[in-house]
Amino acid sequence: MRIGELAERTGTSTRSLRYYEQHGLLEARRTSNGYREYDEIDLRLVREIRSLLEIGFNLEDTRPFVECLRSGRATGAECPGSIDVLSRKLDDLDGCIARLQAARALVERELAQAKDEWEN
Repeated sequence: MRIGELAERTGTSTRSLRYYEQHGLLEARRTSNGYREYDEIDLRLVREIRSLLEIGFNLEDTRPFVECLRSGRATGAECPGSIDVLSRKLDDLDGCIARLQAARALVERELAQAKDEWEN
């Protein structure tokens, strides 16, 4: 399939696909007339990249997942590099949640104090 069809089937832009290619995440083959050509494996790779980006991973974080899929694994999360990235992301999320909970508790206390002062 050509780049336009891959973009359409993955819900992304041709510009993004070229960007992934520039970063070595996608490898386009070229036809004799110079058109980029992709196959079903590329479709899986782009879908994996897009799904990871949508949940907050950065582009470089997707590399181990892409490499894992390229190695023939059923999912991109079955390889040690992917597991490392997932663990790091989970730690980051836990830290964010803790900071949000602390901020929420502070706002809740401030609101309660403001209400008490307003009522008195």
